[in-house]
Amino acid sequence: MELYLKVRLACSEGMTQRQAAKHFNISRDTVRKMLSYSTPPGYQRRSPVRRPKLDPFVSTIDRWLDEDENMPRKQRHTAKRVFDRLRDECGFTGGYTIIKDYMRERSQRRQEG
Repeated sequence: MELYLKVRLACSEGMTQRQAAKHFNISRDTVRKMLSYSTPPGYQRRSPVRRPKLDPFVSTIDRWLDEDENMPRKQRHTAKRVFDRLRDECGFTGGYTIIKDYMRERSQRRQEG
């Protein structure tokens, strides 16, 4: 963000795009993009994340976690417990990290919304 502002300021003070690219050691195309947007555009994912090993089990995980809403905090499912249940009861072949990441993402979405 700091470089973004420096490049915009330098060009507004009369430095050419070519000079700015050379001075800041970046591409001329990058300078042109920096000048075309007042703030840096954020990254937008084109398609939703695909989880081929996890997707068939998402509804089961969500159901378990929704049931846990009424349970005391200490009795709720942890990522490790969800992983163990999926592996033992449903034949899940994926890794623990996939479950952990999904549960973290799910809790962040619920806190935002």
